[in-house]
Amino acid sequence: MSDTAEHGEDQAAQGEQGAEPTTDEERLLERRKRRTSANRSAERALARLGFLDPLRERLAFLQEAAELYDLDETSDMYGGGIVETLERRVAELLGKEAAAFFPTGTMAQQVALRCWAGRTGNPTVALHPLAHPEVHERDAFSQVSGLRPVHVTSEPRMPTADEVRDFPEPFGALMLELPLRDAGLVLPSWEELSAVVEAARERDAVVHFDGARLWESTPHFGRPLDEIADLADSVYVSFYKSLEGLGGAALAGPKTLIDEAKTWRHRYGGAVFQQFPTALTALAGLDRELPRLPSYVAHARVVAEALREGFAAAGVPWIRVHPEQPHTNDFQVWLPYDLDAVTEASIRQAEETKTALFANPWDAKGPGLAVTEVYVRAAALEWTADDVKAAVADFVVRLKEETARQEEVG
Repeated sequence: MSDTAEHGEDQAAQGEQGAEPTTDEERLLERRKRRTSANRSAERALARLGFLDPLRERLAFLQEAAELYDLDETSDMYGGGIVETLERRVAELLGKEAAAFFPTGTMAQQVALRCWAGRTGNPTVALHPLAHPEVHERDAFSQVSGLRPVHVTSEPRMPTADEVRDFPEPFGALMLELPLRDAGLVLPSWEELSAVVEAARERDAVVHFDGARLWESTPHFGRPLDEIADLADSVYVSFYKSLEGLGGAALAGPKTLIDEAKTWRHRYGGAVFQQFPTALTALAGLDRELPRLPSYVAHARVVAEALREGFAAAGVPWIRVHPEQPHTNDFQVWLPYDLDAVTEASIRQAEETKTALFANPWDAKGPGLAVTEVYVRAAALEWTADDVKAAVADFVVRLKEETARQEEVG
């Protein structure tokens, strides 16, 4: 579920077969290898995670992307050619003057906020403690970019306008992650978001959107991308989380900011010699996946309700789908069971039935409490509500078996 867990699963999937695991770390890696293998070989999976596909399939995807673009063009060198085409496309979609391609979102956002700090004269960045830079980037803001993060709220939701307005110290920039993944992929209402932005403006602060998953937020807000992005001074977007690209990110905003950002991109080592494979798949994602995202969001709500009904029918005493009605095409499922039991049940279901209901890792959120993320993409559209309920019933049988086995061993 976390970035660390996803990276660990990918690492494990690439590992060689070795001796019988003896340490907790070895057992964890072995389990991740089993999960990846089971999901790859499943004949039916609610989520197909492209970044875990074998290299052969990733190369085949690149070839499919190539069919959508003129390959007679000269390849890019340090940001020209197809990379500039991608930058113009993103700037147009987000309604910004310009955009810059970055190899990672971590670099893009550090650069953006560093540039804003120079303009505002204040290196303090207000953000949520569950925001990506605070949880998954090893204190990069402070350790690399000289920024000072402060937390407007500790509640697992977006900050309110009053919290922003009444924060007791000045800050140069307010960073909002849309949606806030580690709080459950949650979004504020349009009115709430507009009020928070206005509160930051009252404090003479700039607003930056961490829009790694902004692409799929339009159904929730009921607004087009450019209208959402217009609320912010700058926006970062990802090309692989929702658009199935090989990687990469973009920063969009005023041309003067983007020109400076490209200078810092070079200084941070982000002016990569050639990026055409990544840029090519990003353009393909904008053409193919972006128009499909609203249908994924709509189907996520069908899947969420079917999961709720399926677990209730199977006699599970408590389950939480969070948000209750998904804000995007990704959401959380919470179950009152031990982490090992739900993990093993998920793997066994995929191995034994060739049907994978839960593809993502599970995390422990307390004694006897586990949570995972459910992704709804093209593969999930093939699942009806009845299909989901049937898979839940089968999963619960294995879950209860694993729980009973662990109780006997314990």
